[in-house]
Amino acid sequence: MSSAVAGKLSGKTAFVTGAAQGIGRSIAEALAREGAVVVAADLQPVAPDQAATQGIQWLQLDVTDPEAMRRIADQHRDIGVLVNCVGIVPTGSVLDTSAAVLSKSFDVNVVSMFNTISALLPSMLAAGEGSIVNIASVVSSTKAVVNRFAYATTKAAVIGLTKSVARDFIDRGIRCNSISPGTVMTPSLQERIDRQGDPSALGAFLARQPMGRFGRSEEIAEIAVMLASDAAKFMTGSDIIVDGGMSL
Repeated sequence: MSSAVAGKLSGKTAFVTGAAQGIGRSIAEALAREGAVVVAADLQPVAPDQAATQGIQWLQLDVTDPEAMRRIADQHRDIGVLVNCVGIVPTGSVLDTSAAVLSKSFDVNVVSMFNTISALLPSMLAAGEGSIVNIASVVSSTKAVVNRFAYATTKAAVIGLTKSVARDFIDRGIRCNSISPGTVMTPSLQERIDRQGDPSALGAFLARQPMGRFGRSEEIAEIAVMLASDAAKFMTGSDIIVDGGMSL
C-alpha cells in the first residue's frame, strides 16, 4: 500500500461481518491498513496466530441473532462504517430447493444485514454520518447462473435492501452501497469445488470469467475501502459490479 493512499480511514471505526476468511477478511485487513479501528466478526473463531493484525478486534458472533447484534451496538457506539460480508452459497434450482434451505439463505444472506443495520444505524444517525457496504453478487438481479436459485434470490434482495436504506436516509448523512463480485477465489469457493469431487469443476468456474482468471479478495477489498472513505461521499444506492466481465 503506497503512502499516497494510507490513512484514508483514520479516525473511523468499522464493523465487518463474515471476516474470518476470504473477502471479509481481506476487507477487514484493508480497512485496518487504511487507519480504521476494525471490529471483525464471524461465526467461526479466528485462530490466535491469525488474529494478530494491528487495528483489528476479532469477535465470534452470530449476526443472525438480533439480540447479540444489539449488545455489540451498545458496546461500540462509535461505529461509522459497516461492511456486511457474511453469506452462504446454496446450490440447486427452485425444484431442488426446500423451504428450509430458502429460509436459511434469507436468514444468513439478508436478515443478518437487517440485524446489523438495525442495530448500528441509530448511532450513525446520531453522529450525522455513516457508510454501509453490503456484499451482494453479480449472481442476483444482474445475472443468472445455473443451479443458484436461493443464492441469486437472496443476493437480489441484498441489492434491493441497499437501495431502500440508501433512499430512506439519504438526507441524514448515511450512505449505503453494495458490491457485486463475480467469481472470486476464496476458501469458500475452493471448498465447493473440492466437494464436487470432479476434476473439471475448477475449469467450469473459471470458464464463467471472460478475463480468464478468478477475482482476488483483495480486489474486492479495495472497492470496499473506497466506499467506506470520503472518496465516495457522493455515492449512495449504487451497486458496483466487480466481476471480470462475467455479466457482459
